[in-house]
This record gives sequence, structure tokens and C-alpha cells, in this order.
Amino acid sequence: MRVLLIDGHPDSDRLSAHLMDSYQKALPADAQITRLALRDLDFNADLSRGYADMPDLEPDLAAALDHIEACDHLVLAFPLWWGAEPGRMKGFWDRILLPRRAFRYHQKDLFWDRLLKGRSADVIVTMDTPPPYLRLVYFDPIGWRYRRQVLGFVGFKPIRMAYFGMVRRGGAEKNLPKWRNKLQRLAKTASGLRRGEKL
Repeated sequence: MRVLLIDGHPDSDRLSAHLMDSYQKALPADAQITRLALRDLDFNADLSRGYADMPDLEPDLAAALDHIEACDHLVLAFPLWWGAEPGRMKGFWDRILLPRRAFRYHQKDLFWDRLLKGRSADVIVTMDTPPPYLRLVYFDPIGWRYRRQVLGFVGFKPIRMAYFGMVRRGGAEKNLPKWRNKLQRLAKTASGLRRGEKL
């Protein structure tokens, strides 16, 4: 199983990276692991004119897209800021999920081909919001987006959302052992997920 881990926190040595460390350590010994941190990649996160006049991918983005296409399982980690991922991660998806590489619209109907099908994902989200509050009051907007409009749109399935909060008021320190156990369970079961065939 080829596993790609992407740390989406703009800063190093944060909870996202530590949780990803726990996940990585629990992966099977035969997993082929690649790990990236978006803060270390050199790219313009502003798509500017959309797909009408797309610039060429910078070398770091081109390599990241190659890694995404090659992986069987994708793992993301990022904090929830204002109901969404940090801006650089949003810009990463804007730039990298390209027509004819990640998806292809049909000419004669409203549907599309999901060109990254056959891959699964675990999305690790840290937050100050208690996860039950996120689901019951906010109706899980980040999970909805990633399952339907981001990773799910281009074919990733299943997509498991893992929420860790609240981080503030000592929540991280208090709950870290429990959170690590949850991540270990996710990592150990990743190889058994039913992904389907890649295109």
C-alpha cells in the first residue's frame, strides 16, 4: 500500500504534525510512505484566473500531484480555522485538482469522471470546537465538503474524517493518549479499506 501523508498546517511542530507522527508509526511495516508538508513546498496558492489561463505547475506541485496519483491511501492533517482548512491548503487544492488530471466533465451531460478513484483517505482535523458541536450545530461543513466537493469529487472513497478537539484549555494535553489510540486504529485498518479500481 502506497501512503501519502500531507501536513497542511502552516507552522511546524504543531499538533497536526504530532498526530500525523502517531498515524505514521502505526502503519504496516510494508507500507510505502511519502510525507509532505505544504509549508515546505514552493508554489503560488492563488489560482487567480481560474482554469481559463492556468499557469504551469511549479516543480513542487507537479511532484505532489504525481504522489497523489501514485498513492493508494491519502492522509491529511490540518487545523480547522473559521470552518475550513488553512488558506494554503485550500490554494493547494485549487491549483492541483486539475481538469483532465483529477476530473473530466462530460460533453453531453452534467456528470463527470472521477479520475482519482481507487484511492481512500483519512482526514485528521484539529479544532477548538468540540466535535459533537461541529456535527450537531454546524452540521459538519468540513466533512461535507471533503466527502462531496473536494476529495470525493475527484474519486476518493472511502473518506474517513477524524476530528480532534477541543484543543484549547488543556484539551490537547488531556486527550492526547486517547487521540493517539484512535489514530493507530485508523492507520492499522487503512490497508483493508475497499477502494475499488484505479482508472
